[in-house]
Amino acid sequence: MWIDAPLGLPKTLPICRRFHFAMRMRIFAPFLKVSWAAVLFAGASVFAQGQTPAPAKSAHARRTLPLTKFYDTSNPLPVGKPGGLIRSEAFDEYDLPYEISAFRILYHSRSPSGEDVAASGVVLVPYGTSPVGGWPVIAWAHDFIGCARQCAPSLLRSLNEGPLLAMYVTVGYAVVATDYAGLGTSFPNAALDMRSNALDVIYSVAAARAALPQLGTKWVAAGYSQGGLAAVGVAQAESEVADPNYLGAIAISGVGEAQEIFERLARGPSRRMLVFLAQGIKTVFPEFRVEEMLTDKAIPLYQHISHACEANFGPELAANEILKSGWENNRYVKEFFARNTPGHKPVNGPLLLISGEADPDVPSALTAMAVAQLCKKKDHVLSIEYPELNTSAVARESVSEQISWIRARFAGLPAPTNCP
Repeated sequence: MWIDAPLGLPKTLPICRRFHFAMRMRIFAPFLKVSWAAVLFAGASVFAQGQTPAPAKSAHARRTLPLTKFYDTSNPLPVGKPGGLIRSEAFDEYDLPYEISAFRILYHSRSPSGEDVAASGVVLVPYGTSPVGGWPVIAWAHDFIGCARQCAPSLLRSLNEGPLLAMYVTVGYAVVATDYAGLGTSFPNAALDMRSNALDVIYSVAAARAALPQLGTKWVAAGYSQGGLAAVGVAQAESEVADPNYLGAIAISGVGEAQEIFERLARGPSRRMLVFLAQGIKTVFPEFRVEEMLTDKAIPLYQHISHACEANFGPELAANEILKSGWENNRYVKEFFARNTPGHKPVNGPLLLISGEADPDVPSALTAMAVAQLCKKKDHVLSIEYPELNTSAVARESVSEQISWIRARFAGLPAPTNCP
């Protein structure tokens, strides 16, 4: 069912480690039982789908959902302001605990050049009556999962990071999770572009409120891995937007200088990610010629990703078989790196940056460099580093810090910082 009206709901340590330990002792014991029960339930597809066994299907069929007409839009779009709701629908086919209600939204956002584009997303709310003032909102920025329409998290039964999102809802928050424009909708996706993804996050909040008036006005942003960079992008964009209801942002991994990150990826097993980088640069700067960055062997792979979520096409290529020599000196590549590096612009509100020493792509050493730049601008940053943990482990082990920080923002408490 599609509707264009609001939806109704049914009834002895370094300083960073000392902070981590203190917060864990203060809130983690009572919170752990509830939050990880939610995570376990969210991962149990049999529970979420009901007790009657379904006919055998492929693993791919079980975890994906069809791209329906809900995601289609006219060309041009109907006139609408950024954050304006196009349509919404209740949806019950995600692998979520029964205490969570899910709604899809389609809304107006803006392209890198400022043109009107449509973005889709999902709103998750606790079942039952909202508190006075409405459900407090966490606007979620997801990890990188491709740049084709069918790669949208709202087309995955797991919502890509469903267990973590379900945990937020179980402890009393509404989650607004954008797909980013071009994932789900038929617009070019600005892959890996912090600014574009951040605006999609910001505008999703207004659209979600239009669909669900039970949502409160106050909100924080949070993101994981590539979405962590988008969350910092939200903080930077909010220095211009200046929404008085925005309270701060959390980045769980993924934060560092863009050139350092991508040059590191180019040298490692994730080098095919640079093909997606080329696509993102092309979307942000249409004048960019992909052939100046990618080799002839990599061009078929570039063409493949427009209709696939993974760069798994063709034989394995070495770094020098994907990228042309001096690719990083291309004018548009350098401009893209500049707009995707934290610390080049001021931020609005406090930041919590969480990183892992063993993160293979963006280790805490890279995040520390970004933190230093943010602190130089007098931004209010709390940085927490987890030795010996990789990206996924950091997301799991930092749950108490995330919730403690979020609760304090909604309570209006002063935000901690470990900037010099």
